[in-house]
Amino acid sequence: MLKDTAIAAVLPAKDVSRAKDFYRDKLGLEPVEPADDNVMYECGNGTRFLVYQTENAGSAKNTQMGWVTDDVERDVRELRSRGVVFEEYDFPGLKTENGIATTDGGKAAWFLDTEGNILSLFERP
Repeated sequence: MLKDTAIAAVLPAKDVSRAKDFYRDKLGLEPVEPADDNVMYECGNGTRFLVYQTENAGSAKNTQMGWVTDDVERDVRELRSRGVVFEEYDFPGLKTENGIATTDGGKAAWFLDTEGNILSLFERP
């Protein structure tokens, strides 16, 4: 049943207006269903994500949402040119160089939105 159904992520925001500016100005995304206290975005292959108003935003310490891309390095360069700052990590088994981690499983890069949500780009080998 669920394996053939599109999925939608839900991200918290303390300030939906500020988040909306980030997703538009930094990521180039326009809302498809704006409302006062939340906003819906549509990405590739029918995927969607909702940003909603809550005081709980920014409390997660894990990746909350990510985009699969065919070229992480290209996308990191493009997003950096728009002012996105990529995280640097140095954990056992995972170290980024210039914002990008390379493993047998692929390449990945992480950044934060204005609400403290950890977002990622991922490229399969």
